[in-house]
Amino acid sequence: MNCRESIIGGKVCRFFESGQPSVILLQPSARHETATLLGEAEQIAALSGTPFLLVAFDVDDWMVDLMPWPDKNISRKEQAGKRGTVTLDYVLLTLLPEIRAQYGPVPVIFGGYSLGGLFALWASSQTDTFTAVAAASPSVWIEGWIPYADAHPVMASAVYLSLGKEEEHVKNRAIKKVGNCLRKEFELLGNQLGSECCTLVWEEGNHFTDNEGRLARAFAGILLYLREK
Repeated sequence: MNCRESIIGGKVCRFFESGQPSVILLQPSARHETATLLGEAEQIAALSGTPFLLVAFDVDDWMVDLMPWPDKNISRKEQAGKRGTVTLDYVLLTLLPEIRAQYGPVPVIFGGYSLGGLFALWASSQTDTFTAVAAASPSVWIEGWIPYADAHPVMASAVYLSLGKEEEHVKNRAIKKVGNCLRKEFELLGNQLGSECCTLVWEEGNHFTDNEGRLARAFAGILLYLREK
């Protein structure tokens, strides 16, 4: 695995290259996840057998930079949910052009965990840039998501969703909606894309169980789907 780090548009981006890449895997990343990214990339390589480039770009504040709109059940910060479009513009106008200048017009799979997964789903409803979405434990319980998803179909060709079996069994009334919300999201995606293009996997554990493994399996699942298509 070839690993390197670069600053693009003022953000730290970490590159993990497995062979001659035939696809770009893109994900937002918190700095505390830096130590797990290599393990994630190695798992994707082992599970998929597909040459890829994984690019993880730093996000300073997930609540501010990844939420598509404000929701006080997630964060009461004044700026929460107000910079999602800025983050997407960075991806489309700064990061991807830099990557494609080196690797060419290969397909892009956008993925993420938790709010990162939600952001990937939202981003794919805003642009047709992404071939597929890999959303592990996405925060689809955010207020207003299901009506939005119903009215704004994703423009990707395939979506992989996963959730821990224990995530909906919590006391918080807002968060415990996540299971039913994800089931509804899966239903909507099936209607929008076709059931054969959508996957929903129930993982073991709660929201904090094996994050890197879950996201690796989501990316690998999409890679295997695209290879067999």
